[in-house]
Amino acid sequence: MDKGNFMEKALLVVPHNSRKDEWDIEDTRSELKSLVISVGVEVLDLMVCPLREINSSYYIGKGKANEISERAKALDAGVVIFNCELSPAQQRGLEDILEAKVIDRTQLILDVFARRAKSNEGKIQVELAQLNYLLPRLTGKGIELSRLGGGIGTRGPGEQKLEIDRRRIKEKISRLKSGLDVLRERRDNLRIQRRRHSLPLISLVGYTNAGKSSLLNALTKSDVEVDNRLFSTLDAVTRKLSLPNNQDVLLTDTVGFLHNLPHGLIESFKATLEEVEGADLLIHVIDISTHLLDEKFKSVNRVLQELGTDQKPVINVLNKTDQASSKKFIKRMSDEFPDSAALSCLTGEGLDNLRDLIMKKLDYLNTTIKLFIPFSRMDIVSEISANGDIFEKEFTEKGVNVSARLPKIIADKLKNKLTEK
Repeated sequence: MDKGNFMEKALLVVPHNSRKDEWDIEDTRSELKSLVISVGVEVLDLMVCPLREINSSYYIGKGKANEISERAKALDAGVVIFNCELSPAQQRGLEDILEAKVIDRTQLILDVFARRAKSNEGKIQVELAQLNYLLPRLTGKGIELSRLGGGIGTRGPGEQKLEIDRRRIKEKISRLKSGLDVLRERRDNLRIQRRRHSLPLISLVGYTNAGKSSLLNALTKSDVEVDNRLFSTLDAVTRKLSLPNNQDVLLTDTVGFLHNLPHGLIESFKATLEEVEGADLLIHVIDISTHLLDEKFKSVNRVLQELGTDQKPVINVLNKTDQASSKKFIKRMSDEFPDSAALSCLTGEGLDNLRDLIMKKLDYLNTTIKLFIPFSRMDIVSEISANGDIFEKEFTEKGVNVSARLPKIIADKLKNKLTEK
């Protein structure tokens, strides 16, 4: 929301089950506030609601809902934001009691996404997710239709004909899905081209604001936008990285993950997350300076498991060592996390170790070859040198014997070239 526009004022509500919730209540409060502030909303107050069981009508108990209603009216809050995923019935029930607009965690995250999306594909995915969220919430009251704009503070024209609106939304969803299918086909074709050129794909994954974009810039000398805020990167960004063994790889920065990321959002953003599914190697970027290191690590792994990518080769990057409590702590974390590289994107310390580890983890894609290459085909020696590591070269009267290690796809291509007449 632009600074010149009206800033909506919100009361935040955090239902909390101390027996089941993994996060400490203060950490939950802090992250929720960060999300809300990032969409330009002023936080008036935050109420914690102890929760033993979920109420089918209001999520929380009716008595607590009445208490929230009194507090919202006293503060003159324009919106009440719940840090949980509400069903359409629960959302309507709360709005009846609170007499105010109610936003749940899913819609809040969607609003953050809407502000971050820059590419055409990213915008389509956000709009599709918004419409899928809105459709079951349409009623005859009109307030739900105002959510078509996708933002907190958005004011729609109201609802005139409910069935027409439903049909219009379903038609729009169908068009958006068709558009994503076209973009997905283009990406699949691009992925096939990458395979033909034997370029391995590495995907950066991690909790939002862990430093994935900073790592991409540090490794590839790029200038991808970096900001100290949640979800500063929404659209996938890919850059080429040259490793010390002359092997070129593609490094992709993807959307950051979040604690309790709603399942519906994972489904809606699978087009972007396909880069993770198609990766040969994952680099899990971990903020070693946060006291929530273990909790955020588990949150990311849950999303990877839901995507079916948790069995892929992975490197754990322990980022922000310059902000860590001590070298002893860094050493302990390095021992705890297998296949890890401790580094600082800010200072550059540890980046060389990461490059070496990437080469080691990608070695399963390579093969060792021994070829006799006649002098008439010395261009093949140049190709081997450009794409791999030659560790032995013996000249004879008719040519050269070469021993090298390089990507399997390129090795097969070069062998075929030598057999061509």
